[in-house]
Amino acid sequence: QQGQMVAPVVANLGPLEDLTLTPNPDEVEEVFTVPLAHLLREGNQGYTHFRTAGRYGYTLPVFLHGPHRVWGLTAIVTEMTLKLLAPGCY
Repeated sequence: QQGQMVAPVVANLGPLEDLTLTPNPDEVEEVFTVPLAHLLREGNQGYTHFRTAGRYGYTLPVFLHGPHRVWGLTAIVTEMTLKLLAPGCY
């Protein structure tokens, strides 16, 4: 949907065991972590091609090969973050 603004925040939250997260269940199905090394591994990076009206529409990043598939807006933000955090590796 156009006209929405997203403000991602990257932060070091300390040890994960010490966190108590209470995400909104209407917006967040599950909270999980993915190691940076996993995201930077080329074999875990891919793209999903979408069609509109039976023709090529657009391509979005996807991160694979874990218990979770990171796609959609989360993958777009992740890809942008990797470009900033690891410009020589991504």
